[in-house]
Amino acid sequence: MGSTMAVKGFFQAVSFIALIAEMMAVYEDQVGKFDWRQQYVGKLQNVAFDTATQLSRRLVVTTEKNVIAALNARTGELFWRHVDRTGPEGRIDALLTLGQDAVTVSGGGRMLRSWETNIGGLNWEIPLDAGSFQLAGLVATSDSVKYIAVVKKGAISLHYPSNGHQKWMESLPDSDVVQYEMLYSGGAGVVYVLGVAPQKHLTFVAFNVADGELIQQVTVEAPWIETLKDVCGMVGSGTLVCVEPFSHSLYLLTLETEQEMKQVPLQTLALEIEVFQPKIITYQPSLASSPLSRFFLQVSPNHFVLLQCQNGVVSLVRDFAQALLISFATAGEKTVAAVLFPKPEVVKTSGTSDAHEGSSPEEAGLLMYNIQLYLADSGRRLLETTITFSVEKNCGRPEQMYVQAFLKKDDSVGYRALVQTTDHMITFLQQPGKVLWTREEALVEVVTMEMVDLPLTGTQAELEGEFGKKADGLMGMFLKRLSSQLILLQAWIAHLWKLFYDARKPRSQVKNEITIDNLARDEFNLQKMMVMVTASGKLFGIESSSGTILWKQYLQNVKTGSSFKLVVQRTTAHFPHPPQCTLLIKDKESGLSSIYVFNPIFGKQSHVVPPVLHHPVLQSLLLPIMDQDYAKVLLVIDDKYKVTSFPSSKYVLQQLQELAPSIFFYLVDIIQGKLCGFRLQKDLTTEEIWQVVIPPELQRIVSVKGKRSNEHVHSQGRVMGDRSVLYKYLNPNLLAVVTESTDPHQERTFIGVYLIDAVTGRIIHESVQRKAKGPVYLVHSENWLVYQYWNTKARRNEFTVQELYEGTEQYNSTAFSSLDRPHMPHVIQQSYIFPSAISLLESTITEKGITSRHLLVGLPSGAVLSLPKMFLDPRRPEIPSEQSREENLIPYAPELPIRPEWYINYNQTVSQIRGIYTAPSGLESTCLVVVYGLDIYQTRVYPSKQFDVLKDDYDYVLITGVLLGLVFATMITKRLAQVKLLNRAWR
Repeated sequence: MGSTMAVKGFFQAVSFIALIAEMMAVYEDQVGKFDWRQQYVGKLQNVAFDTATQLSRRLVVTTEKNVIAALNARTGELFWRHVDRTGPEGRIDALLTLGQDAVTVSGGGRMLRSWETNIGGLNWEIPLDAGSFQLAGLVATSDSVKYIAVVKKGAISLHYPSNGHQKWMESLPDSDVVQYEMLYSGGAGVVYVLGVAPQKHLTFVAFNVADGELIQQVTVEAPWIETLKDVCGMVGSGTLVCVEPFSHSLYLLTLETEQEMKQVPLQTLALEIEVFQPKIITYQPSLASSPLSRFFLQVSPNHFVLLQCQNGVVSLVRDFAQALLISFATAGEKTVAAVLFPKPEVVKTSGTSDAHEGSSPEEAGLLMYNIQLYLADSGRRLLETTITFSVEKNCGRPEQMYVQAFLKKDDSVGYRALVQTTDHMITFLQQPGKVLWTREEALVEVVTMEMVDLPLTGTQAELEGEFGKKADGLMGMFLKRLSSQLILLQAWIAHLWKLFYDARKPRSQVKNEITIDNLARDEFNLQKMMVMVTASGKLFGIESSSGTILWKQYLQNVKTGSSFKLVVQRTTAHFPHPPQCTLLIKDKESGLSSIYVFNPIFGKQSHVVPPVLHHPVLQSLLLPIMDQDYAKVLLVIDDKYKVTSFPSSKYVLQQLQELAPSIFFYLVDIIQGKLCGFRLQKDLTTEEIWQVVIPPELQRIVSVKGKRSNEHVHSQGRVMGDRSVLYKYLNPNLLAVVTESTDPHQERTFIGVYLIDAVTGRIIHESVQRKAKGPVYLVHSENWLVYQYWNTKARRNEFTVQELYEGTEQYNSTAFSSLDRPHMPHVIQQSYIFPSAISLLESTITEKGITSRHLLVGLPSGAVLSLPKMFLDPRRPEIPSEQSREENLIPYAPELPIRPEWYINYNQTVSQIRGIYTAPSGLESTCLVVVYGLDIYQTRVYPSKQFDVLKDDYDYVLITGVLLGLVFATMITKRLAQVKLLNRAWR
């Protein structure tokens, strides 16, 4: 009976806590008020148009980010999206469409799934047998019964599209030598699998679709062939056509009759070939019919020819000398080819002023392109089918094109085109050149970002100019002050008029669009410019309050895998000097680096010429030293230990020579396990002053993290329960080095944490977490360190927090010096159990550091948890005392709670979280947070609530009425008191 009552009481308590959590959640009217989310899919791999209706309402796409999604063809927004596992396990290998269903093969042939394209529901899912995936396709017989064929390294299997069940499975001969890369079915009840033994021969195997019986196996000598991909294709009634780049020839093979390949030299077609980079593009309009006898041969990146193969004879249909991209499409009984051409004209952008910094007529241009439609049978161009569109010159070039053709009411052919550029931008076009929508899919790979304050308004700039310029005497200063006040009055009246004008309109008609022209800093500096750098080399300027992309810049010469470092050298605080950002780009292969300087507000390249870096860069650091134009100095150290400063004016070099003895930096060699400290000499050479070696055969360095340069510490100590002060160890030069054991055995794994002074190389503290392994997520701030790891013994995630204190007496209260620290700090450490895996860890930051700190924990589910730092206090007592209660210390409990009201993004999850960025605002209570991954989410968090802002439901009318009442009561009381005194005086 007692246990039953205890269980009942437990469930009542849980229900009560759930009700409290629901009451503390985000209200409906607060959703989207101070936050926004933008969802992306990534670079496209496959695109399928919905062919159920004449005009497709959706596009089913798969991407390199292991995503399958359906896009609205009218707006570009997501109908639905499914994100598979990250890495090879979730890679989508193939996309096949069957009416209202989409079939995918993912995980290297591990899983076969069918999706309902209207709502994105999963129809069925079956695991496939082990084996290296090669290709997948659809197979049809003459009565249009379709099957799904999956080819792996050693076998082919057919599956029913209704439930995924296997119809039959057969082994492929000589699979240890032959690489099977092509599947063909012309609707005759036979499926062909073609493969190649590199530089030896070509093999094709024929199976009966009904029962999987092996019908034919043929080997054809082809010592020139390496692969079938892109160089071979099926045309006509079962004819294989291949191109051989060395002899400039085509080879033909009819699968049913011939036993050797027929050579056709391209010289017989009278083609002018300068650069030969061949590629074969074929097309099969229907699974139940043979492929087209016409096919495209790509001669070079800008040269295509349309050829016809009929009865073993190849003939030229049409030559496209300046084409960039081609694509086949079918409309009814007609098959057309869409060809994309460059248009030579460069048109100046309307409304672009050359007065902007770094702008010029050439940079303000658009590159024009034409898409033209041709009949595939004759190569005849269809009139009035040209789509003309433009791409900004600072963006990428067209890379892929997908076309959907349809028949109009007058039986003419219309079409829409989806164009993907090299900077991963997707543009959906409609005749005669209308851009229906665009998507910036490069934003799925944000690698670094910064937030920059917006510029001053015109009135604020006028006031700044009043104090920044010299006036001619007292009268000049008075007139300038008067003109400034008139400008402020005019701006205030215009603001009131806009409010009155908008109040008369319906709310749906009020537009508050943000553009570069009306950008201005708000009263509390909550609006900022988000400068994002993506892995593709594209830069974005995004307004933080709405998510509007205000500018974008694509760096053409950035190679795949490059690393980036973005620094803000000058903010908008130094009017009239423009803000300045510097991007350091390091090539992965050569190690060479380059510097790109730009204005973060307008996105224009700066007139400032950066230095040319001739050697690989090892380290870069931004110094607090400024030049005459208030730009901070960026030091770059190359592999010769040579120091390059940017800017490098005479004034800057003089400052560097004076401050050289106090400039230190460090280098990390992960392979050798070395950390080296250097000091700058007056002649701008470097001197190694310390070295710490961590044996790489026992443990490897996985992370080195210092403190943020822009964080402020409000309190130097912590008041104890007995009113004494425990002073923090605030070392700005402290590095946290995390190592992981190289031994993978569960009993011998460990995580090591070293706290090293970057100036002296002194190891301040070291700790080891035994039977633990990574990944390790770390936050280093003020006098504390928090890191998370996996406990292999208990099989759980754990947090460990370390706090460093000097003691009850402070050694030096004015300035910290790493060279004058005789006493080691006292370290307090405690561990906690966290009930979930995490993806990322970051801490909040505010302008003055007064607000309490919270840890922002990114979870694999896409949620972001705001965990108060007070729960990760190593001084939490096991048994509360009077002093601990006085300090408001929470009693120690090993498990950390996850409360639903701590989720800062409620149901706005962010898939595949890559980073969390925090920035202070003008309000001490408010921290701006940006979470980026497959999506981008921006919001505000208030770790100590909004103690410096009035609430939205603040009763201004009541307070105003009370104040006016008090004023009138004071006036009446004063009058009565005067009358009373006068009457008393007359007595």
